[in-house]
Amino acid sequence: MSRSSPSLLALLGLVAVAGYQNRGRISDMLSDARLGSSSDTAGRADTERSGGFLSEVSGLFSAGSAGSTLSAGLSDLVNRFKETGRADTAETWVSSQPNRPMDVSELESAIGQETLDELSQKTGLSRYELLLRLNAALPKVVDRFTPDGRLPNETEASTYG
Repeated sequence: MSRSSPSLLALLGLVAVAGYQNRGRISDMLSDARLGSSSDTAGRADTERSGGFLSEVSGLFSAGSAGSTLSAGLSDLVNRFKETGRADTAETWVSSQPNRPMDVSELESAIGQETLDELSQKTGLSRYELLLRLNAALPKVVDRFTPDGRLPNETEASTYG
């Protein structure tokens, strides 16, 4: 599988580290990342444990590039699922259909070993913890950022949050 794009790593890392604690507030997390701050007290221990990963991600979600990063990250994620034969699952997350759940092993296969290793190294979270967090939050996050039942373009994605 190909190396992960910075946009995909940023999206997955943000969901795993910041979004997990407050899955319903992921747009606030993105806004915080754009501003280079973290107002989330519940996830502060994870942020500290991440070794500054959110600081690295905040540059990718800066005001001028937030839409591009989010749009590209979502597109890369859906493409990963398509490449591994799980397009139907990702499509339920994007569409207005109920989200199809997937087990952790399917998610691991779709995201890929290299991406998980890099996320684990950058966030300080174990592979298992990353997978549990992403499995719990990712369908809802994708659903939240695809309200029209399709992937947003750069301009649309820049208005979220």
